[in-house]
Amino acid sequence: MSRSPLLEGISDAVGFVGGALLGFWAGRHLGWDVFASGYGTDSIGGIVLVGLGGGLGLQLARQWQAQQGERSDAKDEPSSKKDNE
Repeated sequence: MSRSPLLEGISDAVGFVGGALLGFWAGRHLGWDVFASGYGTDSIGGIVLVGLGGGLGLQLARQWQAQQGERSDAKDEPSSKKDNE
């Protein structure tokens, strides 16, 4: 049974935003300001970290969704071992 599109969308959004925020704070920790005026190296570095964080967060959310789907499929399937004996 597949998950509802609403739950998948919420999970994707949480993963993306969470990852982007982690990237943003990692950039701030390194002294890179994504909101700096112009396109200097500090600004570009911050933008790259936010993008990478968002993408990685989204991928982690989708892996989590796949694991949840496998678990629910395993629960739904009856044991076939008894049927073969």
